[in-house]
Amino acid sequence: MSLLKCTWLSTLLIVSLQAISQQQSIHEFSAKDCVEYGLKNNIQVKNTLLDIQIQQQDNRVTTARALPAINGNANYTDYLKIPTQLLPGEFFGQPAGTYVPIQFGTKYNASGSVTLQQTLFDGQVFIGLKARKTSIDYRRQNLAVTEDLIRENILKIYYQLVVSKTQIQQINANMQRSQNLLRVNSELFKNGFGEQIDVDRTSVQLANFQTSKLSTENTINNGYYSLKLLMGMPEKDSLVLTDSITDEQLKQGLLNEGIYKYEERNDFQVLQSQLKLQQFNVKAAKVSFLPTVSLTGNFLRQGQGTDFNIFKTGQFFTSAYAGLNLNVPIFNGFEKDANIKKAKLQLQQTQNQIDNFKNSIDNDVAEATNNYHAAINTLDAQK
Repeated sequence: MSLLKCTWLSTLLIVSLQAISQQQSIHEFSAKDCVEYGLKNNIQVKNTLLDIQIQQQDNRVTTARALPAINGNANYTDYLKIPTQLLPGEFFGQPAGTYVPIQFGTKYNASGSVTLQQTLFDGQVFIGLKARKTSIDYRRQNLAVTEDLIRENILKIYYQLVVSKTQIQQINANMQRSQNLLRVNSELFKNGFGEQIDVDRTSVQLANFQTSKLSTENTINNGYYSLKLLMGMPEKDSLVLTDSITDEQLKQGLLNEGIYKYEERNDFQVLQSQLKLQQFNVKAAKVSFLPTVSLTGNFLRQGQGTDFNIFKTGQFFTSAYAGLNLNVPIFNGFEKDANIKKAKLQLQQTQNQIDNFKNSIDNDVAEATNNYHAAINTLDAQK
């Protein structure tokens, strides 16, 4: 019986360990691995990729406006009461001023038609066709900006956690020294060569280090939660950081002042594409004053009869037409003029954003360079 129990316990233990291993994954990642994982699994990146697909479908809608539109229509009508119209009585030999009620038509009517519409000229549609590529570029550049932001934040948290390992090592070393000093001061006090205040001071110092360690460990744990959330990694998975930082690596990354181009920044390219889209909006508002031309065609097959099965006993007739439609805007209460001025103002806003963004880039580069050099100098001085 004892052997059977042991067998069952072993089986349950193996099954439990297998279930835990299936639910929890252990990832040993370098900074590069974390970035690659994040760019594949981060929700913001996924949604930005979906934005590109959504824009592609919007472009298909724009293209459809320039293509023929074909619609079919079918109708079957049972006139429970045939409509009555009044005709002048003199048509039937009655006195003038009198009317004779007459019912026109048949009880059953059926019809089927196909209508074709084709835009020949519409300035706003043509502007929309030209803006399709810029719209896709804008969405792709937004994706690049999102990826840059995710990459930056992942690296920040990653190396903060790497540095925190050194902080823990320093706190442990300080705690060890405090513990040794506490033992020495306690022995000195017991043998009459020290004072109680020295023992108390060392005890307080050791307690402060212990509190600092707990706080740092809590910050590190929260940092791992934040990093996994940013990467799109399940919280139950275990993440082990494999990279480290050396002084030589820090100094190899010194910035080169003044060597950069605005056009190489993805966020700057987004503003440039936004500027192009605003220019298209201005053009679209202007061409709204132009006439629109479209072609319309219709083919109709209509049947009438007195029996329900009209398709067998009724009479069918065919009609068709083709037409050219010209729509000339004349006056709409200055709405188009307001739209043009609004589009121009929005264009100016985007241009102002670009100018301000250039100044912001210059300021960020100068500030980052200054802070980086100051940090390196502080590190050397502290050593």
